[in-house]
Amino acid sequence: MGGEMIKFSDGSHEHDAYLSPSKTGKGPGVIVIQEWWGLVDHIKRVCDRFADEGFTALAPDLYHGKSTKEPDEAASMMQALNIAHTEAILRKAIMTLMVNPATEGEKIGVVGFCMGGQLALFAAGSNPVIKACVNFYGIHPNVEPSYRTLSGPVLGIFAEHDDCVDPELVKAMSKELTLLGKVHEFITYPGAQHAFFNDDRPEVYDAAAAADAWKRTIRFLKENLR
Repeated sequence: MGGEMIKFSDGSHEHDAYLSPSKTGKGPGVIVIQEWWGLVDHIKRVCDRFADEGFTALAPDLYHGKSTKEPDEAASMMQALNIAHTEAILRKAIMTLMVNPATEGEKIGVVGFCMGGQLALFAAGSNPVIKACVNFYGIHPNVEPSYRTLSGPVLGIFAEHDDCVDPELVKAMSKELTLLGKVHEFITYPGAQHAFFNDDRPEVYDAAAAADAWKRTIRFLKENLR
């Protein structure tokens, strides 16, 4: 890993996060939000990949040190999240990233996967400093983002064969964003499955779709954060 674990406080509690500073010395800040598995090595490697592209990436640990490889346990951990508390953690993580010496500029991006995709939209709607949001097949039944208060465009990355994300919900989201005048682009990858970006899960990983989604993500963030 190219980054390191750090601690930050929300005023009453300390939290852990993985920080990967830009390999160029300084770069735009990107918050990376975990899947329902926890802050696992895959998410840390994603942060390192952002650092290689010139961004400074921070992934807060929303499960307080816990992680799992079991779907049932992951679902329980996701459902147990206190959304108000999670919002406070994300808000402080954004502030922590903004004041980091390796972060450049006042625009922050947010990228989330699965559970984190929905939380990325939630964070973007709650924090006007976020000027670009990337939602990888986001899902969380208890999170309702505020699209009206988004301060930047949204890139949505979805899979054709996704048992977790209903295509009709994706269409409805796009329609609502359009009605609100919010700039967005949604991409659905033919043949891909939910979590196709996670190269630690060979049963669903799609190398071609993941590579294209990564290129789109980097281009989107560079266009909107620099």
